[in-house]
Amino acid sequence: MNRLLPNITALLSDALGSVTYFMPEVYLTVLFILVLVTDLLFGKNSAKLCRTVAVVGLIFVLVKDFEQFTAIVNGSRLLFNNMLLLHRPAVVFKLITDLLALIILLYIPWDHRLAAHKKGLSDMYTIVIGSVLGLHLMAMAYNLLAVYLSIEFVSLASYLLVAYRTQNAFSAEAALKYVLFGAATSAVMLYGISLIYGFTGTLDLFGSHMGESLAHANPLAVSFAQVLVLIGIGLKLSYVPVHFWVPDVYEGAATPVTAFLSTLPKVAGFALLVNFVQPFVFYTGWQGFDFRLVLSAIGIVTMVAGNFAAVIQTNVKRILAYSGIGHTGFALMAFVTFTQQGLSALSYYLLMYGLANIAALALANYFENAEGITDVKQYKGLGFKYPLASVSFVVILISLTGIPISAGFTAKLFVFSATYGVYQQTHDIWLLALMITGAVTTVVGLFYYIKIPLNLFLRRSELLLSENRWSYNLVILSTIVAVVLIVFGIFPNALIKFM
Repeated sequence: MNRLLPNITALLSDALGSVTYFMPEVYLTVLFILVLVTDLLFGKNSAKLCRTVAVVGLIFVLVKDFEQFTAIVNGSRLLFNNMLLLHRPAVVFKLITDLLALIILLYIPWDHRLAAHKKGLSDMYTIVIGSVLGLHLMAMAYNLLAVYLSIEFVSLASYLLVAYRTQNAFSAEAALKYVLFGAATSAVMLYGISLIYGFTGTLDLFGSHMGESLAHANPLAVSFAQVLVLIGIGLKLSYVPVHFWVPDVYEGAATPVTAFLSTLPKVAGFALLVNFVQPFVFYTGWQGFDFRLVLSAIGIVTMVAGNFAAVIQTNVKRILAYSGIGHTGFALMAFVTFTQQGLSALSYYLLMYGLANIAALALANYFENAEGITDVKQYKGLGFKYPLASVSFVVILISLTGIPISAGFTAKLFVFSATYGVYQQTHDIWLLALMITGAVTTVVGLFYYIKIPLNLFLRRSELLLSENRWSYNLVILSTIVAVVLIVFGIFPNALIKFM
């Protein structure tokens, strides 16, 4: 026992010293408890109060994120005995996550069907705050145990969100599919982690023994283990071949939940992928698994599968679900450059995609609230009935497509620029294939995104009802996002320099 005391003292000292650099997560933990207690004290009628507490609390968390961003600069800090790594990319991804989460919290009660749920919305705000804490841990996960626990943290919250509308058979079916698929991928990832631990005797990704031990192990076995871990991370990123759950889950879940699943886990998933891949890519003794080749191939297949599948869809949420898969493949193009420029382009791209996708789903929700429609063919002539919402929808879809002068165009331009810069140095054929595929699938994106403005403005139908004013908040939110996308499309340097 006496021999263990010095180690215990050192561990406690390290933990206490880490808390100073863990303040956003401490605030999130306190906020989670506050929202939960508010719900317990005031019951089902506490939805507005829980939402207010959650929104105000998340603003404080954003302030702490900004403080970290200005303090960390280009340095890094290991936390809690090398379990977490706080560095600039992690803070950037946390900022993006919290900003998008704040929008989701504002958006949740504006879905009429979700707001009418007999359970109320208090529980949902608690779950969202808890999931944001898990997303923070994903962005900083440095140890393979932290990787697994953070993913499971977010997965459990995601299952609860998808299954929230239990009275809806379609939602229940989507939740069951998601849980089964998530459980299978979690088991696969855990097996991969156990293999890596067996090869190295450590879970520390950046430890000195990790790269050296894997370099001396059987390359085929090590590659197999790493693929299994990538499958687990891929559940959050929804790239091929772990994308099958996406269309059904996105369509079956409440639209604010779809907005959450299509953006926040994707941002944190890329942050986690950065941490997992980095020690192998930059370890000079590593001669095994070629992450650039494998992730480039995944990116190409994901772009093709997502974009071409979206063309044949008519349900708006399914169109956005498949397009989200395609956007993941495009984001992988920036990721595989393994450069700071590529990482900055990736961060900018994910932020603009997140804003545009949430706004697009909010407008799909608006038309569902107002007209009870979900199919794009039912949008005929509604552009003249709901002009502001329809014009905002067009602007947002322009950004998702990547047409000038939108922020989506500048984001794609940054990604192509970062990729081409590395291609000029390496002449890697996979980078060239990525750029060609990205250009082709961007054109393909026009064929399914254009369906919505085509039906809104160019096809006519009999308009009977006056505009439903109940969802004006969704129009205001989407209009603000549309303006932001135009502003950053014209002045991208105002933001990209901070990425």
